[in-house]
Amino acid sequence: MAVLYKSDPVRGAIWAERFAQRAPDMAFRMWPDIGDPAAIRYLVAWQPDDLAVTLPNLEVVFSIGAGVDQLDLTRIPAHLPVVRMIEPGIVDGMVEYVTEAVLAIHRDLFDYALQQQARVWKPMPLRPAVSRRVGVLGLGLLGTAVLQRLRLFGFTCAGWSRSRRDIEGVECFAGDTALDAFLARTDVLVCLLPLTDATRGLLARHVFAGLPKGASIVHVGRGQQLAASDLLDAMDAGHIHSAVIDVTDPEPLPFDHRLWIQPRVRITPHIASATCAVTAADAVLENLRRHRAGKPMIGEIDRARGY
Repeated sequence: MAVLYKSDPVRGAIWAERFAQRAPDMAFRMWPDIGDPAAIRYLVAWQPDDLAVTLPNLEVVFSIGAGVDQLDLTRIPAHLPVVRMIEPGIVDGMVEYVTEAVLAIHRDLFDYALQQQARVWKPMPLRPAVSRRVGVLGLGLLGTAVLQRLRLFGFTCAGWSRSRRDIEGVECFAGDTALDAFLARTDVLVCLLPLTDATRGLLARHVFAGLPKGASIVHVGRGQQLAASDLLDAMDAGHIHSAVIDVTDPEPLPFDHRLWIQPRVRITPHIASATCAVTAADAVLENLRRHRAGKPMIGEIDRARGY
Protein backbone atom coordinates (compact mmCIF):
# COMPACT_ATOMS: atom_id res chain seq x y z
CA MET A 1 0.00 0.00 0.00
CA ALA A 2 1.48 3.34 -1.05
CA VAL A 3 0.90 7.10 -1.18
CA LEU A 4 1.95 9.00 -4.30
CA TYR A 5 2.95 12.65 -3.86
CA LYS A 6 2.89 14.93 -6.94
CA SER A 7 3.84 18.47 -6.03
CA ASP A 8 6.87 20.54 -4.98
CA PRO A 9 9.73 18.06 -4.47
CA VAL A 10 11.45 20.20 -1.81
CA ARG A 11 8.35 20.12 0.36
CA GLY A 12 7.89 16.51 -0.68
CA ALA A 13 11.15 15.60 1.03
CA ILE A 14 9.68 16.91 4.29
CA TRP A 15 6.54 14.86 3.67
CA ALA A 16 8.66 11.76 3.05
CA GLU A 17 10.48 12.24 6.34
CA ARG A 18 7.21 12.77 8.20
CA PHE A 19 5.66 9.62 6.72
CA ALA A 20 8.78 7.62 7.59
CA GLN A 21 8.48 8.81 11.19
CA ARG A 22 4.75 8.42 11.69
CA ALA A 23 3.66 5.75 9.18
CA PRO A 24 6.65 3.50 8.45
CA ASP A 25 4.30 0.82 7.14
CA MET A 26 3.05 3.14 4.38
CA ALA A 27 5.24 3.42 1.29
CA PHE A 28 5.71 7.07 0.26
CA ARG A 29 6.50 7.73 -3.38
CA MET A 30 7.26 10.97 -5.19
CA TRP A 31 6.15 11.43 -8.78
CA PRO A 32 7.44 10.51 -11.34
CA ASP A 33 9.01 7.61 -9.40
CA ILE A 34 5.73 5.81 -8.83
CA GLY A 35 6.96 2.22 -8.68
CA ASP A 36 4.18 -0.35 -9.07
CA PRO A 37 1.02 1.64 -10.01
CA ALA A 38 -1.17 -1.13 -8.58
CA ALA A 39 0.22 -0.51 -5.07
CA ILE A 40 -0.85 3.15 -4.94
CA ARG A 41 -4.01 3.70 -2.90
CA TYR A 42 -3.74 7.44 -2.18
CA LEU A 43 -2.75 10.39 -4.38
CA VAL A 44 -1.66 13.79 -2.99
CA ALA A 45 -1.39 16.41 -5.72
CA TRP A 46 -2.04 19.96 -6.84
CA GLN A 47 -3.11 18.73 -10.29
CA PRO A 48 -3.39 14.94 -10.71
CA ASP A 49 -3.54 15.13 -14.53
CA ASP A 50 -4.49 11.59 -15.67
CA LEU A 51 -3.21 9.75 -12.60
CA ALA A 52 -6.70 9.49 -11.08
CA VAL A 53 -7.82 7.30 -13.99
CA THR A 54 -4.56 5.42 -14.66
CA LEU A 55 -3.84 4.19 -11.13
CA PRO A 56 -5.97 1.04 -10.98
CA ASN A 57 -6.43 0.75 -7.20
CA LEU A 58 -6.62 4.41 -6.21
CA GLU A 59 -8.98 5.04 -3.28
CA VAL A 60 -8.68 8.77 -2.44
CA VAL A 61 -7.42 11.97 -4.10
CA PHE A 62 -6.04 14.62 -1.73
CA SER A 63 -5.61 18.22 -2.87
CA ILE A 64 -2.33 19.69 -1.67
CA GLY A 65 -4.09 23.06 -1.28
CA ALA A 66 -7.04 24.46 0.61
CA GLY A 67 -9.12 24.70 -2.55
CA VAL A 68 -10.03 22.22 -5.26
CA ASP A 69 -10.89 24.62 -8.08
CA GLN A 70 -7.56 23.79 -9.74
CA LEU A 71 -8.76 20.19 -10.15
CA ASP A 72 -10.69 19.02 -13.20
CA LEU A 73 -13.22 16.87 -11.36
CA THR A 74 -14.42 15.40 -14.65
CA ARG A 75 -11.05 13.62 -14.88
CA ILE A 76 -11.41 12.09 -11.42
CA PRO A 77 -13.74 9.06 -11.34
CA ALA A 78 -16.98 9.74 -9.48
CA HIS A 79 -16.40 6.93 -6.97
CA LEU A 80 -13.17 8.49 -5.69
CA PRO A 81 -13.43 10.80 -2.66
CA VAL A 82 -11.70 14.17 -3.16
CA VAL A 83 -10.34 15.80 -0.01
CA ARG A 84 -9.10 19.37 0.30
CA MET A 85 -6.30 20.39 2.63
CA ILE A 86 -7.32 21.54 6.09
CA GLU A 87 -4.36 22.18 8.36
CA PRO A 88 -3.31 24.83 10.91
CA GLY A 89 -0.76 26.57 8.68
CA ILE A 90 -3.39 27.60 6.13
CA VAL A 91 -5.78 28.85 8.80
CA ASP A 92 -3.16 30.78 10.79
CA GLY A 93 -1.72 32.45 7.70
CA MET A 94 -5.12 33.56 6.44
CA VAL A 95 -6.16 34.90 9.83
CA GLU A 96 -2.94 36.94 10.02
CA TYR A 97 -3.30 38.33 6.51
CA VAL A 98 -6.96 39.33 6.75
CA THR A 99 -6.57 40.77 10.25
CA GLU A 100 -3.68 42.97 9.10
CA ALA A 101 -5.62 44.08 6.01
CA VAL A 102 -8.74 44.98 7.97
CA LEU A 103 -6.70 46.85 10.58
CA ALA A 104 -4.83 48.76 7.85
CA ILE A 105 -8.15 49.87 6.38
CA HIS A 106 -9.61 50.62 9.79
CA ARG A 107 -6.62 52.75 10.84
CA ASP A 108 -6.63 54.74 7.54
CA LEU A 109 -3.19 53.51 6.49
CA PHE A 110 -3.97 53.90 2.78
CA ASP A 111 -4.72 57.59 3.35
CA TYR A 112 -1.69 58.07 5.56
CA ALA A 113 0.54 56.46 2.91
CA LEU A 114 -0.71 59.01 0.38
CA GLN A 115 -0.14 61.80 2.90
CA GLN A 116 3.39 60.57 3.46
CA GLN A 117 4.11 60.70 -0.27
CA ALA A 118 2.87 64.30 -0.27
CA ARG A 119 4.73 65.08 2.99
CA VAL A 120 1.47 66.03 4.66
CA TRP A 121 1.12 65.77 8.46
CA LYS A 122 -2.61 65.60 9.08
CA PRO A 123 -4.15 63.39 11.78
CA MET A 124 -7.54 61.88 10.97
CA PRO A 125 -10.31 61.12 13.48
CA LEU A 126 -9.91 57.69 15.04
CA ARG A 127 -12.99 55.50 14.77
CA PRO A 128 -13.66 52.86 17.44
CA ALA A 129 -13.59 49.33 16.07
CA VAL A 130 -17.18 48.72 17.12
CA SER A 131 -18.29 51.33 14.60
CA ARG A 132 -16.58 49.48 11.72
CA ARG A 133 -18.76 46.76 10.23
CA VAL A 134 -16.82 43.84 8.77
CA GLY A 135 -18.54 41.28 6.58
CA VAL A 136 -17.03 37.99 5.43
CA LEU A 137 -18.26 36.17 2.33
CA GLY A 138 -17.80 32.48 3.01
CA LEU A 139 -18.24 30.84 6.39
CA GLY A 140 -16.13 27.74 6.07
CA LEU A 141 -13.15 26.99 8.27
CA LEU A 142 -11.18 30.04 7.10
CA GLY A 143 -14.05 32.51 7.22
CA THR A 144 -15.09 31.38 10.68
CA ALA A 145 -11.52 31.63 12.00
CA VAL A 146 -11.12 35.14 10.55
CA LEU A 147 -14.36 36.34 12.14
CA GLN A 148 -13.45 34.88 15.52
CA ARG A 149 -10.17 36.83 15.47
CA LEU A 150 -11.71 40.09 14.25
CA ARG A 151 -14.30 39.95 17.00
CA LEU A 152 -11.48 40.23 19.54
CA PHE A 153 -10.72 43.74 18.26
CA GLY A 154 -14.32 44.80 18.78
CA PHE A 155 -15.39 44.98 15.13
CA THR A 156 -19.08 44.50 14.39
CA CYS A 157 -18.93 41.24 12.45
CA ALA A 158 -21.24 39.51 10.01
CA GLY A 159 -20.91 36.64 7.59
CA TRP A 160 -22.68 35.37 4.48
CA SER A 161 -22.84 31.84 3.11
CA ARG A 162 -25.02 29.77 0.80
CA SER A 163 -26.46 27.75 3.66
CA ARG A 164 -27.35 28.88 7.17
CA ARG A 165 -24.57 29.05 9.75
CA ASP A 166 -24.54 30.09 13.41
CA ILE A 167 -21.37 31.68 14.83
CA GLU A 168 -21.27 33.21 18.29
CA GLY A 169 -21.13 36.99 18.17
CA VAL A 170 -21.55 37.11 14.38
CA GLU A 171 -24.68 38.13 12.48
CA CYS A 172 -25.12 35.40 9.88
CA PHE A 173 -26.84 35.81 6.51
CA ALA A 174 -27.66 32.95 4.15
CA GLY A 175 -28.67 32.58 0.54
CA ASP A 176 -29.02 34.89 -2.44
CA THR A 177 -32.04 36.68 -0.98
CA ALA A 178 -30.00 37.83 2.03
CA LEU A 179 -26.97 39.08 0.07
CA ASP A 180 -28.23 42.64 -0.40
CA ALA A 181 -28.94 43.10 3.31
CA PHE A 182 -25.51 41.70 4.14
CA LEU A 183 -23.77 44.08 1.75
CA ALA A 184 -25.75 47.10 2.97
CA ARG A 185 -24.37 46.68 6.52
CA THR A 186 -20.74 46.02 5.49
CA ASP A 187 -17.96 48.64 5.60
CA VAL A 188 -15.13 46.17 4.94
CA LEU A 189 -15.99 43.24 2.69
CA VAL A 190 -13.74 40.17 2.94
CA CYS A 191 -14.11 37.51 0.23
CA LEU A 192 -13.17 33.99 1.33
CA LEU A 193 -15.49 32.08 -0.98
CA PRO A 194 -14.39 28.99 -2.90
CA LEU A 195 -14.41 29.30 -6.68
CA THR A 196 -17.53 27.75 -8.18
CA ASP A 197 -19.79 28.58 -11.11
CA ALA A 198 -21.95 30.54 -8.66
CA THR A 199 -19.06 32.66 -7.30
CA ARG A 200 -17.17 33.26 -10.55
CA GLY A 201 -17.43 36.99 -11.27
CA LEU A 202 -19.40 37.64 -8.07
CA LEU A 203 -17.33 40.65 -7.01
CA ALA A 204 -18.69 42.91 -9.69
CA ARG A 205 -20.63 46.13 -10.20
CA HIS A 206 -23.83 45.02 -8.44
CA VAL A 207 -21.95 43.91 -5.33
CA PHE A 208 -19.89 47.08 -5.11
CA ALA A 209 -23.01 49.20 -5.58
CA GLY A 210 -24.69 47.33 -2.73
CA LEU A 211 -21.98 48.35 -0.26
CA PRO A 212 -22.13 51.67 1.61
CA LYS A 213 -20.24 54.56 0.03
CA GLY A 214 -16.64 54.48 1.25
CA ALA A 215 -16.54 50.71 1.81
CA SER A 216 -13.35 48.71 1.25
CA ILE A 217 -12.54 45.26 -0.13
CA VAL A 218 -10.21 42.49 1.05
CA HIS A 219 -10.07 39.80 -1.62
CA VAL A 220 -8.44 36.50 -0.67
CA GLY A 221 -10.74 34.08 -2.48
CA ARG A 222 -9.88 33.38 -6.12
CA GLY A 223 -8.90 35.78 -8.88
CA GLN A 224 -11.75 34.76 -11.19
CA GLN A 225 -14.28 36.03 -8.63
CA LEU A 226 -13.24 39.66 -9.15
CA ALA A 227 -14.29 41.87 -12.05
CA ALA A 228 -11.28 44.17 -11.75
CA SER A 229 -12.63 46.78 -14.17
CA ASP A 230 -15.82 47.10 -12.12
CA LEU A 231 -13.78 47.55 -8.94
CA LEU A 232 -11.64 50.25 -10.55
CA ASP A 233 -14.73 52.03 -11.85
CA ALA A 234 -16.26 51.96 -8.35
CA MET A 235 -13.04 53.35 -6.90
CA ASP A 236 -12.77 56.06 -9.55
CA ALA A 237 -16.36 57.06 -8.73
CA GLY A 238 -15.47 57.33 -5.04
CA HIS A 239 -17.87 54.58 -3.99
CA ILE A 240 -15.17 52.06 -2.98
CA HIS A 241 -12.39 53.58 -0.90
CA SER A 242 -9.62 50.97 -0.92
CA ALA A 243 -8.83 47.35 -1.70
CA VAL A 244 -6.37 44.70 -0.58
CA ILE A 245 -6.06 42.05 -3.28
CA ASP A 246 -4.11 38.81 -2.93
CA VAL A 247 -5.56 36.93 -5.91
CA THR A 248 -5.96 38.12 -9.50
CA ASP A 249 -7.01 36.86 -12.90
CA PRO A 250 -4.63 36.12 -14.50
CA GLU A 251 -1.75 35.41 -12.15
CA PRO A 252 0.77 36.97 -12.29
CA LEU A 253 -1.06 40.24 -12.84
CA PRO A 254 0.06 41.70 -16.22
CA PHE A 255 2.61 44.50 -16.03
CA ASP A 256 0.29 47.04 -17.67
CA HIS A 257 -2.83 46.24 -15.61
CA ARG A 258 -4.56 49.28 -14.10
CA LEU A 259 -4.74 47.67 -10.66
CA TRP A 260 -1.00 48.26 -10.24
CA ILE A 261 -1.34 52.02 -10.40
CA GLN A 262 -4.51 52.58 -8.35
CA PRO A 263 -3.09 54.34 -5.27
CA ARG A 264 -5.57 52.78 -2.85
CA VAL A 265 -5.08 49.22 -4.05
CA ARG A 266 -2.51 46.96 -2.39
CA ILE A 267 -1.56 43.84 -4.32
CA THR A 268 0.23 40.78 -3.00
CA PRO A 269 1.16 37.72 -5.12
CA HIS A 270 -1.24 35.07 -3.77
CA ILE A 271 0.62 34.69 -0.48
CA ALA A 272 -2.14 35.22 2.10
CA SER A 273 -1.65 31.71 3.44
CA ALA A 274 0.22 28.55 2.56
CA THR A 275 0.42 25.06 3.86
CA CYS A 276 3.16 24.13 6.30
CA ALA A 277 4.74 20.92 4.99
CA VAL A 278 4.91 19.21 8.39
CA THR A 279 1.35 19.96 9.50
CA ALA A 280 0.00 19.31 6.00
CA ALA A 281 1.58 15.86 6.03
CA ASP A 282 0.12 15.29 9.49
CA ALA A 283 -3.33 16.29 8.23
CA VAL A 284 -3.17 13.73 5.44
CA LEU A 285 -1.84 11.09 7.80
CA GLU A 286 -4.81 11.68 10.08
CA ASN A 287 -7.18 11.35 7.13
CA LEU A 288 -5.47 8.13 6.05
CA ARG A 289 -6.02 6.77 9.55
CA ARG A 290 -9.67 7.82 9.41
CA HIS A 291 -10.18 6.33 5.95
CA ARG A 292 -8.65 3.00 6.92
CA ALA A 293 -10.86 2.96 10.03
CA GLY A 294 -13.98 3.66 7.96
CA LYS A 295 -14.49 7.12 9.47
CA PRO A 296 -15.37 10.36 7.60
CA MET A 297 -12.34 12.25 6.34
CA ILE A 298 -11.80 15.89 7.27
CA GLY A 299 -12.18 18.13 4.23
CA GLU A 300 -13.94 15.69 1.89
CA ILE A 301 -15.73 17.80 -0.72
CA ASP A 302 -19.29 17.65 -1.96
CA ARG A 303 -18.85 17.26 -5.71
CA ALA A 304 -22.28 18.72 -6.43
CA ARG A 305 -21.24 21.98 -4.73
CA GLY A 306 -17.67 21.89 -5.93
CA TYR A 307 -16.18 22.41 -2.47
